[in-house]
Amino acid sequence: MPKTTPPAVTLPAEEARAFLVSHLALAAPVHPPGAEGVRALLRHLRHIQLDPLDVIGTNADLVALARVDGLVRGDVYRHLYPGHAFEHWAKERCLLPAYAFPHYRERSLEAPWWRHTTRLERLPASVLGSVLEELEAHGPLTAAELTDHGAVEPLDWSGWKGTAKASTMALEVLWTRCDIVVCGRTPGGKRYDVPHRALPEVARASPGYTTEEGFLRWALGERVEAAGLLSRAAGAHWSMLSPVRGSALPETLVREGVLEEVVLPGAPRRYLAPAGFRSRPVTAPDERMRIVGPLDPLLWDRALVKQLFGFEYVWEVYKPGEQRRWGWYVCPLLHRGQLVGRLEARVKEDVLYVEKLWREKGVKLDDAALDEALARHARACGARKIRRPRARVG
Repeated sequence: MPKTTPPAVTLPAEEARAFLVSHLALAAPVHPPGAEGVRALLRHLRHIQLDPLDVIGTNADLVALARVDGLVRGDVYRHLYPGHAFEHWAKERCLLPAYAFPHYRERSLEAPWWRHTTRLERLPASVLGSVLEELEAHGPLTAAELTDHGAVEPLDWSGWKGTAKASTMALEVLWTRCDIVVCGRTPGGKRYDVPHRALPEVARASPGYTTEEGFLRWALGERVEAAGLLSRAAGAHWSMLSPVRGSALPETLVREGVLEEVVLPGAPRRYLAPAGFRSRPVTAPDERMRIVGPLDPLLWDRALVKQLFGFEYVWEVYKPGEQRRWGWYVCPLLHRGQLVGRLEARVKEDVLYVEKLWREKGVKLDDAALDEALARHARACGARKIRRPRARVG
């Protein structure tokens, strides 16, 4: 007879908060410093979301700096490329550990990734072949270093236009299909190469399945591990797996004991958690204050953040200035397992400017811990001075 679905686990909010902070490696350093730690961190987190904005470091920098010692701005890319990571769609565009590449390569044969069909319609097949041959012969290369294959009609997303260069669009198609991978990021742009050079240890490995269901089972397990507690309600935390949310797969994996269903007292939402998560060691928070990136996995589910931490967070970078409650690029502050404030800062020349600083209502912000956090971040960004506002907001 088929197994029945086990009842959901009721997890007290305090226990859920402690689990999440520990699970996401934000309680205390659990990985070695430097390159080894960054590589271990990516395997631990599964996904590090990418964003091109570099204000006090990119989001990927901020994720790594909050968790691994001995890093400076840009090390997250220098230590992962080539050989230890690649980029693809997961929670939006992400850094993914090398071990995930065979799964994505298998999936690329089946799935019509976002706008992929439209690109193929606009791009001559001969250009695809020529770009791939050039990378095979001379890679790694940036888009600017490729032979020019003329113009192509760009994609248009509500007024935002994509590339009009055929060679660059070819890179996008080949990257989507996992025929090539990003193997570095430089001021001149992303560097691309063929997988057997950039990811030699996994380029020809098999994921162990050949069906779309096999990929989705694996990918859902990875997303739950990446989130810690993955809400079954719709939201950006599902991203590329949104069609899976309403399918029978989550229920099947709970019934099979691969995942557990969790509820929090006083809330209707249900969450998916890794099987056996309550038996995992929970690291107690240290005394270090951490600057949390706006796309850190801790902040993926803003409703959960509000429920567990009493902290309302909206990333307002794409809002018009007059509609912002806080600011353009605002980062939360995590201290002793609680979100205690937020700041807006930028690095200009050799100065880290903290333009605005907010403390949470009813929270005494530890100025000494904040000073230490700012000093660490300034060093990581190559800044020699720190300028703080005279007064806090809030």
